[in-house]
Amino acid sequence: MDMTNSIVNYRRHLKRRNLSSHTVKNYIHTLKLFVLWLDVPIEKLDHRKVLEYVDHLFDRRLVAKTINCHLNSIRRFYDYLYHEEKIRLTNPVKSDYMLKLPQPLPRALKEEEVATFFKVVKGRRDRAMFMLMLRCGLRVEEVFYLTVDGIDLDRQRLMVRNGKGRKDRVVYISNDANDALGNYLKVRQGKNVQEIFLVEKGTFKGKPISVRGIQKRMEYYARRSGVKVSCHHLRHTMATQMLNADAELATIQDILGHNWITTTQRYCKVSNLKVQRDYFKAMEKIAKRDQRRSQIEEKTGR
Repeated sequence: MDMTNSIVNYRRHLKRRNLSSHTVKNYIHTLKLFVLWLDVPIEKLDHRKVLEYVDHLFDRRLVAKTINCHLNSIRRFYDYLYHEEKIRLTNPVKSDYMLKLPQPLPRALKEEEVATFFKVVKGRRDRAMFMLMLRCGLRVEEVFYLTVDGIDLDRQRLMVRNGKGRKDRVVYISNDANDALGNYLKVRQGKNVQEIFLVEKGTFKGKPISVRGIQKRMEYYARRSGVKVSCHHLRHTMATQMLNADAELATIQDILGHNWITTTQRYCKVSNLKVQRDYFKAMEKIAKRDQRRSQIEEKTGR
């Protein structure tokens, strides 16, 4: 089997499925690492060799999530060979080889942490970026992809393009986030650039700020404020705050762009305020019901 041609064809197959360039790059990179490690023809690969590779990845001190990514790349490639190239090979990656991952609850910031963080965010661009994450629940990549023609300040809404899974969606902008974005647009340079957020200094001034550039700004303000915060923490905070304000799960799911309601339901586990309200509300009803029963029993002599 010509492995080089198969990998080239596999790359084309992934692109035809309209996967993001980042996803395609990761699949091909992890697959190439495996092929370089392999000391037998790929058509001779068996389950035991896959387990040896898992041990090799452990020896490299890779975490379980990364090892699963490697296994997933190999499994998908064999699925491609079987279904697309009609090479009848048994997939050597069994489903139970995937490592069990811990599922930490999403961490939301407290109100005082949010206030402390935004106290040190002075620049109009940076304040607008982080307010959109906090109030609209945008991922950092979605902030990067925002364009001028996707913003409607008058109607307080924006179009999120190239969201996770290459999906577009409409989200709404709160008054304070709308003001922050409007204030930035008044001073924004680069009229011929579609991307909203631009580099403001240095060699790349006027070019779109990168995802890593946004993250570095977040890290800078986190150090200055002393708040343990990331871009994704702001997104989690928005979801938790909405849930505590009695927003429906389906509404939060739509705003965040989650495929499955179960993903959104994870916020219920950290939304202690809503749980607390629901608990005491239910206990109050139970207490009143028990009190009425006792009163009836006293009157009837039971």
